[in-house]
Amino acid sequence: MSGRVIIAGAGCGDYDLITMRGHEAIKSCDVVIYDSLIDSRLLDFCKDGAEKICVGKRAGRHSSTQEEINALLVEKAGEGGVVLRLKGGDPFVFGRGGEEITALRAAGIPYSLIPGVTSSVAVPELAGIPVSHRGLSRSFHVITGHTADDLLPEHFESYAKCGGTLIFLMGLRNLSEIAGRLIENGMGENTPAAVISKGATPEQRAVKGCLGDIAEKVEREGLPAPAVIIVGETAGLDFSPTFLPPLYGVSVAVTATSGLSKRLIKAFNALGAYAHRCGGFELRERHDEVTEKAFSRLGEGFYSHVAVTSPNGADIFLKRLRGSRIDLRKLSGTKLAVIGRGTGERLERAGLYADIMPKEFNSVSLGKLLSETLGAEDRLLIVRSSKGSEELVKPLEQNGLRFDDVHIYEPVYGSGEEVADDYAVFASAGGVRSFFEGGGKLSGDTKCLAIGDVTAAELEKYGIKEPLLPLESTAKGIIERILSDKR
Repeated sequence: MSGRVIIAGAGCGDYDLITMRGHEAIKSCDVVIYDSLIDSRLLDFCKDGAEKICVGKRAGRHSSTQEEINALLVEKAGEGGVVLRLKGGDPFVFGRGGEEITALRAAGIPYSLIPGVTSSVAVPELAGIPVSHRGLSRSFHVITGHTADDLLPEHFESYAKCGGTLIFLMGLRNLSEIAGRLIENGMGENTPAAVISKGATPEQRAVKGCLGDIAEKVEREGLPAPAVIIVGETAGLDFSPTFLPPLYGVSVAVTATSGLSKRLIKAFNALGAYAHRCGGFELRERHDEVTEKAFSRLGEGFYSHVAVTSPNGADIFLKRLRGSRIDLRKLSGTKLAVIGRGTGERLERAGLYADIMPKEFNSVSLGKLLSETLGAEDRLLIVRSSKGSEELVKPLEQNGLRFDDVHIYEPVYGSGEEVADDYAVFASAGGVRSFFEGGGKLSGDTKCLAIGDVTAAELEKYGIKEPLLPLESTAKGIIERILSDKR
């Protein structure tokens, strides 16, 4: 049975310029076929198991021809399921969306469309340049900067005389010729012009001038593609925002599990930062005789206390309770210990409230508090990662207390990468190992932040001395620490 295709615009630049409809499509699709111009953070919203295929097309580096992309869309839709074709900007503004639809129609593949925010309007706007303005420009014209044969567009005599604002996309390499042809056909050398490189991203750069000198200025500044060229009276205006959020221009790399990364990235981006995930750190649930026996005993009231050491552990713990069909009422006599507020909040969603929480949210403090609280008649179940800190159980062992240390999940390390951001956030010791053992590297200018002392100690093993530490080992604490450092 044939599937279907959604052709959607991802918007230009930053990931949060996509429409809500496009965002929902990403979360539900089975396959996403995307361009290299999209913000890669959008892929973090794909559902588990979704196939992700890059058909990146950039000037000078065409990894897939349009014919190959058309064939891929037909092939993947033929396998069934929902295929999302995610294109930078809008699919119908020099996005070749019509060619892909023609191929789908020929193959009898059903499709739907989702518009996207086009760079032809949004990039100038975010740089403070309106494409229309009363008394200056009553129209705007979007023109390709080169044809399919890599030639200059035709009809420059018409462009030079049509009035309004001219917007050239994909024309950076031809900037000198574009300016020259407009002047040759009657447009004044002093006509305002601007070029915006990598618009709507943290690397956005703009050069302003006039037709007579814009090419020279852009070459001198070394502006890279992609770029938008604006010609007309409105290019001389500057309506740049006068309010900038507190972390505007700051970049943050986050090494954490998927759930925590999403929360941190969302919060950092809301404050104006460019935040992204790195390190490829995932979790895998463990199912073995030890864990099965522990949950069986838990349902029988065998344990007087249960300790949960992370928000992820809390989620998996609750999932295992449901999987083992343990009624929460059976835990009424069991006291719960958590490592911190974030972990406690996860349990509260299921109506379970922590009885024990250390003032400092780390393994050392939790282990010490448990050793002071438990008596000889008590029995403790610890549910946590297989890479959890040994500092938690040391005081329990020293005091001869009875406990079962059960590993309900384990980290799965991905490949590292080179990070040149302003800050690198490490939310666990496992994340540190994932990053560096996978080949990750940090630039000399990147400041490291560790969620707590255990993570900081792990960073020190890899030569990172005195990382920033939050006052509270939570997502909120991490954000507040970077805000205070930036100030």
